[in-house]
Amino acid sequence: QAQLVESGGSSVQPGGSLKLTCTVSGIKVDYYAWAWFHQAPGKEREAVAYFSASDARTQYADSVKGRFTIFRDYDKPAVYLQMNNLKPEDTGIYFCAAHWPPYPLDGPYDQWGQGTQVTVSS
Repeated sequence: QAQLVESGGSSVQPGGSLKLTCTVSGIKVDYYAWAWFHQAPGKEREAVAYFSASDARTQYADSVKGRFTIFRDYDKPAVYLQMNNLKPEDTGIYFCAAHWPPYPLDGPYDQWGQGTQVTVSS
């Protein structure tokens, strides 16, 4: 049984940075596609970053290109989301998700974490 546990969410000021961690157990990072989803208050959940562990290919939503980076740790079973130059509209819950096989990047995703809260406010 896969278990995905997000951590690293916090409150930051606009322009700040956060690194979210998705700690993985029960499945191997290498065989899956990974994604981070963002659910803003009152809105539907949307994917912001995709990563295929088979070839390290990534894909980003236009709203986060150049600011967010999704990557894996080759020493630990974890997937990360580095978020820089955060904006108030980045506020919301961030979910880690996985699906097999590692393509297509856009899913469907069927393994989910419980989410971690990010608040960007001055």
